[in-house]
Amino acid sequence: MKKLLFLLLVAFAHAAELPPLPAGAFTVVVIPDSQGYLGLGTKIEEQSTAPVTNPWLENHVKFIREHRDDQNIVFVTHVGDIVEKDREPEWAIAKQHLDQLRGVVPFSLTVGNHDMTTKGDAHLFQQTFPASSFKAYPWYLASYTHDRADQNVSANNVNSAQLFSAGGFDFIHLSLECNAPDDVLAWASNLLTQHAKRRAIITTHMDLGVIDKPKSNEGYSADPQGRMRWVKIHGARGNSGEQLWDKLFRKHANLAFVLCGDQSRVTALRRADQGDHGNTVHALLSDYMSKGGLRLMRFIPSENRVEVITWDTTNHQPIETMIHKKEREHHQFSLPYQMKP
Repeated sequence: MKKLLFLLLVAFAHAAELPPLPAGAFTVVVIPDSQGYLGLGTKIEEQSTAPVTNPWLENHVKFIREHRDDQNIVFVTHVGDIVEKDREPEWAIAKQHLDQLRGVVPFSLTVGNHDMTTKGDAHLFQQTFPASSFKAYPWYLASYTHDRADQNVSANNVNSAQLFSAGGFDFIHLSLECNAPDDVLAWASNLLTQHAKRRAIITTHMDLGVIDKPKSNEGYSADPQGRMRWVKIHGARGNSGEQLWDKLFRKHANLAFVLCGDQSRVTALRRADQGDHGNTVHALLSDYMSKGGLRLMRFIPSENRVEVITWDTTNHQPIETMIHKKEREHHQFSLPYQMKP
């Protein structure tokens, strides 16, 4: 009996060990929706009098800091819904944790529907993470600007661009707000054209998920899934995932990855489409119920592939199954991506 227990413990320890990074590889980390706050006034603990906390986001940032070197983490992106309720106590906790990435690794923050009003007012995000607080970093390329009166909408880091290089490859990354309007897409398109020699990654909040807005609660997990045709922000100005593909994603030969969140009852989804220039664009959804799941995209140039590991930073183990996506292949998989001839 003791021998069996020992073997089980050894097996568990081995299974929970993060695989070593292959030689020459580098990692892009994707933080899924992090709106799982605890404490006073939060959705999860509405009656609590405890201070507001977010242990899952705290663990994500701790993991990134601890594994920056051994996983060669070169960039971190957040898919949006940084907070659950667009209010100062939650933004203060988000800042407390995410600011710990400053000076450690280049990173971007994407504005989700929970991070602003339905009309696109993101003033609390702008106060917490203004463009001015990133401009000193050499990897921060630009923030979308406009000269309209509604400066709380779309501007001041709500849409942003970053540059990074790794493994001999140069990248441009764009964070586009939930249902980004046409003026934002024009700005993004110009940047992708200006940096056409760089490999491109885009993070936006809504892209993949339930294709049409569900008419029942069950539909959020059971209805057909793919590129979305409905919006939550900006009304008629807002672009759905399908419109984003037609107006922006398909048009740029250097675009290889589109990352998104928003759909917790879909949890994980991926598809590959061919752009207008023959390039493959991999779209990846990750929304792990705002709790333990963190995405590691390990670029392995020698094998021309990207290994995707979904790691539970709270329980320190790979995620093999979830309630809405039970098969392992949704959470641990590999994508072809040409890097070496």
